[in-house]
Amino acid sequence: MDKNGMVYLVGAGPGDPELLTLKGKARLEECEVVIYDRLASDSLLDFVPLKSEKIYVGKEVGRHSFNQEAINQIIVEKALEGKRVVRLKGGDPFVFGRGGEEVMALQKAGIPFQVIPGITSAIAAATYAGIPVTHRGISRSFHVVTGHTKDTDNELAENFETLAKLEGTLIFLMGMGNLSRIVKELIRYGKDGNTPAAVISKGTTIQQKTVRGTLVTIEEKVKEEKVVAPAVILIGAVTDLDMNAVQYGKLSGLKIGVTGTPELAEKIANQLRNEKAYVDNLSFLYVKESEKLAELKSAVDSISEYTWIVFTSTNGVDLFFQYLKENQFDYRKLGHISFAAVGNGTKEALMRQGFMADYVPELYTTVFLANGLVKLLTKEDKVLIPRAANGSKDLTKILSDYLVPYTDIKLYSIEIDQEKRKRIISELIDYDYITFASASGVEGFFKEADSLILNTEKTKIICIGDITAKKLREYGVTNYCIAREYSVPGLVSCIIEDTNRI
Repeated sequence: MDKNGMVYLVGAGPGDPELLTLKGKARLEECEVVIYDRLASDSLLDFVPLKSEKIYVGKEVGRHSFNQEAINQIIVEKALEGKRVVRLKGGDPFVFGRGGEEVMALQKAGIPFQVIPGITSAIAAATYAGIPVTHRGISRSFHVVTGHTKDTDNELAENFETLAKLEGTLIFLMGMGNLSRIVKELIRYGKDGNTPAAVISKGTTIQQKTVRGTLVTIEEKVKEEKVVAPAVILIGAVTDLDMNAVQYGKLSGLKIGVTGTPELAEKIANQLRNEKAYVDNLSFLYVKESEKLAELKSAVDSISEYTWIVFTSTNGVDLFFQYLKENQFDYRKLGHISFAAVGNGTKEALMRQGFMADYVPELYTTVFLANGLVKLLTKEDKVLIPRAANGSKDLTKILSDYLVPYTDIKLYSIEIDQEKRKRIISELIDYDYITFASASGVEGFFKEADSLILNTEKTKIICIGDITAKKLREYGVTNYCIAREYSVPGLVSCIIEDTNRI
């Protein structure tokens, strides 16, 4: 790698995290520093390695935002440290994203860079609203215009005499504050007041809202519907078209927030999206590997003494085998080992490592796991349990009650990204459902959340297990449903069953 590092300007897309390009995702997964501003989807940061530095340069309430010069300096400084840097930008870096200014700063400093395009909201928001920006016989062109400029103190600097004569679709970005002026100037220079128009707020996100009208009526309709920025303004005959896809799914139209670790939340989100739900990833938990692995090393070095390895999570499976691989462990030494997994997800994670689970309980809880396991064990057995530091005590208590020798390895812990949590909590909307897969997730969500506004009469909680439900009750939440199967498909099925009862 170049001694000055490498910078990637990555377009994050318009808001829907699934619109991130594969190339952008790959750069996020291998970066050492990510510099980002307020993104429509914080879940993109889940692709960034845990050990990587995350630098937020956007606006926050009560705090001055970074100016462009300061952002340029941060990018350059991090690159000069020899780091792989991703500058993550909403939409496309070169579509009113000031990516050009950042590139010029990198060129001046002699730092290598690459620009990875992103999908611009100019097209994506319209598409999600069912509006094609071009259509044969109606519009043969589209014109993207900035709704304000920094050089004119948030005033418009466009030639409206020219814009008013254009026959294609006009698209204004960042123009909500100037909507009245845009409308008046276009009409003033000859645009027919009956020209169809639309305003799309928070396009491609779970909060997308579309208002349609004409040049004469659109401003009043926007006020009536309380449309807020960020929004895209479209003017032209195509805005009369409605090409919204008919959604065929059991959860079509529902707004659902999912919590958990990034991997788990993404699994839940994907299955919900398959049923055509609108999904927000509310994950602010992360897996922190233990730095004290002496106990694990000792157990692995004496693996011949153990007869069972018990996994209570996919994280435990992944981290355990990651350790074996990093230390060039010979898998043939596991030939005498039997494996137990708490549920199907953990069983599948074990299969990905090339091993079959010898025991999976009928109900996917640590209590059922322990009670079933002790029936299989003999006096000669010894159990190794690589799991989370804050794992349930039920498993080890039951093993102790039956005098089963075991070694409980604290392989990782579930931690809270406090900055991400603060942003998520401050931007909660009225969801139809929110999912929780653990008591720690509930506590992380509700603890010290005095400012949390969650209408639990409207928003129903779907959770896994009695322990999670008990923690919900501790926070005064009673409008919940426990999934019959303690798994991701079980959560999804629980929501589907609940909607059928309504």
